[in-house]
Amino acid sequence: MKMKTINYVKFALDIIMSILFVLFFNKNVLGGLAFHEIAGLFFAGAYITHILLNLGWVKRVTLKMFNRSLSWRVRGSYALNFLLLVSMTFIIVSGILISHVVFPNINIGNENWFKMTHISVSFLVLALIGIHVGLHWQWVVNMCKKITSIKKGRAWMRYVAQGLTVIILLFGLYQINQTSYVTHLKSSVSAFGASTQQTGFGGKEAFGGGERGGMREGRPSGGEGLSGFNRGERGGNVNVVNVILTYTGIMAVFVIAAYYLKKWSLFRKKKIVTNPN
Repeated sequence: MKMKTINYVKFALDIIMSILFVLFFNKNVLGGLAFHEIAGLFFAGAYITHILLNLGWVKRVTLKMFNRSLSWRVRGSYALNFLLLVSMTFIIVSGILISHVVFPNINIGNENWFKMTHISVSFLVLALIGIHVGLHWQWVVNMCKKITSIKKGRAWMRYVAQGLTVIILLFGLYQINQTSYVTHLKSSVSAFGASTQQTGFGGKEAFGGGERGGMREGRPSGGEGLSGFNRGERGGNVNVVNVILTYTGIMAVFVIAAYYLKKWSLFRKKKIVTNPN
């Protein structure tokens, strides 16, 4: 397969996976739990394909990991991808273990722990995906230019892009506040060391519709509760666009932060090289 074709496949997979992942934050969308689990399996297949398409880069960097010439930027990117691999694998495997539609006959000892950790780690992955996209944003822009046949951006387009960036950042910060995202992000750090009574999600009640579960905090636009995980499996009554906008907005905050931090780092490095004194 030619590199150009591979890049288009990567780009398409990235878009599909991003849309699916943000939809997973509300189990009421598109029919409820059935969609969540079936689409989750499709997502797993797409993610494995994504890894295979980037296997060459993984092999090259792995072999050079102990080479001093390997830049810290590449090492950091490798570490981020490894963390994404581990956390995403856990989400996929735990999703299968707690399945009630596709794999209803799987019985595990502590299902509540897997449910709560499955959710809390998802909030961490949302941030990791945003950082990953931000670090590769120039590649995304280049792919968009190729698809739309735009050769060179005009000055007014840059101003529009900067204005949209500010609006998207403010929108994302608003959604972070509305969904109590920071609280749930913190819970992902301690989830693996917590028992079902200590996780702050409120034990079983967080999944059975009880009012004491931590997942009752915050409401994304659409008013269906933070993620829909604590609702019953009725589904089908949620505005899909609102769910996508809410969690894509949160992801965008990390995209923008990672992009500008990388840009600042490259500018600083260039400045040091040109003005060593």
